[in-house]
Amino acid sequence: MPLRSVNPATGDPIREYPEAGPQQVTALVAAAGRAFEEWRGTEFRERAVLMRRAAMRLREGQRDYAILMAAEMGKPVAQGRAEAEKCAWVCDYFADNAEGFLAPEEVKTDASRSFVTFPPLGVILAVMPWNYPLWQVVRFAAPALMAGNAGVLKHAGNVSGCALAIEGIFREAGFPPGLFTTVLVGPERVAEIIAAPEVRAVTLTGSTAAGRSVAGRAGESLKKTVLELGGSDPYVVLEDAELEAAAEACVASRLINTGQSCIAAKRFIVVEPVRARFEDLFVEKMKARKMGDPMDEGTEVGPLARLDLRDELHRQVTESVARGARLVLGGTVPPGKGAYYPPTVLADVRKGMPAFDEELFGPVAAIVPVRDEAAAIRAANDSPFGLGAAVFTKDTARGERLAAQAIEAGSCFVNAQVKSDPRLPFGGIKESGYGRELSSFGIREFVNVKTVYLK
Repeated sequence: MPLRSVNPATGDPIREYPEAGPQQVTALVAAAGRAFEEWRGTEFRERAVLMRRAAMRLREGQRDYAILMAAEMGKPVAQGRAEAEKCAWVCDYFADNAEGFLAPEEVKTDASRSFVTFPPLGVILAVMPWNYPLWQVVRFAAPALMAGNAGVLKHAGNVSGCALAIEGIFREAGFPPGLFTTVLVGPERVAEIIAAPEVRAVTLTGSTAAGRSVAGRAGESLKKTVLELGGSDPYVVLEDAELEAAAEACVASRLINTGQSCIAAKRFIVVEPVRARFEDLFVEKMKARKMGDPMDEGTEVGPLARLDLRDELHRQVTESVARGARLVLGGTVPPGKGAYYPPTVLADVRKGMPAFDEELFGPVAAIVPVRDEAAAIRAANDSPFGLGAAVFTKDTARGERLAAQAIEAGSCFVNAQVKSDPRLPFGGIKESGYGRELSSFGIREFVNVKTVYLK
């Protein structure tokens, strides 16, 4: 079946892309394998020249990429331009730092010389989602290619135009033909790519269910995986927090990418002494965000990427209200075309409600009242997920202690919204996945940590 791109703001079809057949997939993966055999022998400085060209191409074309993302998955164009710029940053970062991150490390032993080196693995399959169509891919591709690997991209079908655009970026930057290639197939075809002998590892960003499926298939072939899965990120607001700033950061995190982000804040766990004031500030700021056409520069909240995702989000809201949550703002499907859902606030959310137990992938916030700090930490950790988290307090020593020791997450920020940064490792624990992307930790995920011993 063809892969279809549909404009979520209007419901109008954009384009159909023919799905690659088995022979075509085999040929593309084999070509990536051949390209790897040559690429692995290049010097870091050669790779860096091409990666900086990719960064330049991203900056030069950021308006076009933003329009493409807005059309295919509804991202407001201002946020789309920022995504393209961030992709350029990660390309430059690994162009500058890959050689240092992967420099051989001497180890004193009884040998005349012993050291650890980091050669590339080979072809890495990337199974990527639609919510950050450029960033999710480039944050993998930049370190993987700089390490000497090749990449095969299986992107979400609704952003096939973005998938081909990314392939074009690397091709136009001068990377060898076939080194980074897009394979247009549906999710049911991932297993055949994993099984290809040229593929040495798999990275996936997506749902927990997708992670289990891919990890199982990769395990059958004894191939490494890195999984960045869902999240139900808790933001803990303590009694000594600067409430105005906390509410602003919380709203910004909840509504980034129209709430369709694994590390967007989902559960706002607020201690009782400041709950009422925080709720008032939070609702006021949520209400002020402009929902509209993603092509409009002033739009802050666009449509969800698909109608079925909007319907699932509304189900989570209505079921939570039926189980005792208080609807403070939004919660009504707007009339007319498009997969729009308004900024929505649920208060008095507790365990046993979808708004607490499940990931809310859209502009819906869950305010969870708790008695004190200890109850707040219990609520924050009472989740199968463990991707990001934040703590708001004027006592930075207190915040540091809670972030470093008490809250279970791959990242915990104090007095700031969670975000990914090329300089810091990114990933989760529990059902949010395993492995890390970005930084020196991320680039070492897809290399052979190899001991060399000379007597």
